[in-house]
Amino acid sequence: MAHAFSSASDLADGIRLRKLSPVDVVEDHLERIAGDDHNAFVTVDREGARERAREAERALENGESWGPLHGVPVAIKDLYDVAGLATTQGSPLFARNVAESDSLVVARLKEAGAIVVGKTNVPQFGRSGATHNDLVGATATPFDRERTAGGSSGGSAAAVADFQVPIAQGSDAGGSIRIPAAFCGIYGLKPSYGRIPMVKRPDGFSHFTPMCDVGPLSRTVADAALFLDATAGPHPEDPTCLPPPRGSYREACEEPIDDCRIAYSPDLGTFPVSVAVRPVVDRAVSDLAAATDATIDRIDVDLGASHGEIIETMYGTWSLAGHAVANERLADERGLDLYADHREHLTEYDVETIEAGRDLPAVDYVRANECRTAVFDGLQSIFGKYDALLSATVSVPPFGKWADTPRQIDGENCHRNGWHLTLPYNFTGHPTASAPAGTTDDGLPVGLQIAGPRFGDDTVLAVSAALERARPWLKDLPGAP
Repeated sequence: MAHAFSSASDLADGIRLRKLSPVDVVEDHLERIAGDDHNAFVTVDREGARERAREAERALENGESWGPLHGVPVAIKDLYDVAGLATTQGSPLFARNVAESDSLVVARLKEAGAIVVGKTNVPQFGRSGATHNDLVGATATPFDRERTAGGSSGGSAAAVADFQVPIAQGSDAGGSIRIPAAFCGIYGLKPSYGRIPMVKRPDGFSHFTPMCDVGPLSRTVADAALFLDATAGPHPEDPTCLPPPRGSYREACEEPIDDCRIAYSPDLGTFPVSVAVRPVVDRAVSDLAAATDATIDRIDVDLGASHGEIIETMYGTWSLAGHAVANERLADERGLDLYADHREHLTEYDVETIEAGRDLPAVDYVRANECRTAVFDGLQSIFGKYDALLSATVSVPPFGKWADTPRQIDGENCHRNGWHLTLPYNFTGHPTASAPAGTTDDGLPVGLQIAGPRFGDDTVLAVSAALERARPWLKDLPGAP
């Protein structure tokens, strides 16, 4: 299984130069997946992946190149469609919901030559920062089989961290790429909003409030950049997507950051951060400062809103409305009213949010944008002076894999969504990543959040790559060679 420990970039280069066989590469990863005890996958398409690998091999023999990911195995989060495979959304109600076509990001990965090996686990409907459901169970971080991989892209993160695939797709509407990246000790990138297009109907604007992005989970920064190079760019059916990138994101990883001014606030001025996490993040920032000539200032952050206002006024309001609308759309399109007819499959939180969303005044929904504007202005004031802003990604280390999300941090009460520092960037669209910062005294992974100015994906990648060079993190992964 030697190929399973290679990066996507190394695999792609080796396959392109015909030093590696796509058939051997895929087989090694399938063998690794077969030994999975973290519950990362919902569906494994063994025969489909093998056939695609044989086609990739024949293409090489004929002098053909499919693209930058030719022959590289990837995994897809089970909220996104892969033609011929079930999209379960982590729910028993959708266990046999076989997709007829590919989601846009899947189509672009395939066009770039990637080989989809399967679908990764999610919390039901993607509505939690911890991945567990009644369909296939809970997904654990490779660092501790009794602790969660995070969510909602928990299966993707666990698969990458356990060397089952070199790269996996995730999505992020409140931290769903960055939380599991932090909990699994890997790299996760939420690109600028609209960098990777998303096509949804009947509501083409459904990913705007809060801003939901598709992005990669990988073991290296260069692999995330490779994913972004393969998938970024506009699409005519996405009304909010961005223009084509100006250059190669993989090349951005080589850019020096010595002239950068970087701000550091472990708690973003308002979020609680546990005593287990703070020193790990501090050390990572110190390592970055020691390894570069970048200016790093510890600053006081004013986001223009309190921790409670950010969660309740914005995320709370918008998620309530979103859950209620999603239930109605299922009823309209499929005759499946979860709230009325399948409440036994819903959590107490699902029921509460659907009920509250139905009664939400339109005035409250619109006025939440005032709080959003204050947060945007607060971040923009920082990025007017600095090239990047660093913080903790998550307030706590990974918790129990079947546990509810934390309600206390170091003895202080905490909102159910108040334990991660990822939310503000889903209100403003800034590019943000979680990079491994190190481990706690108990050996649990901690993430460092790296945010950049609007549309500054290249800056986020450059700072992330500098951190990776300053303190290589692959050695921290359980089972790393």
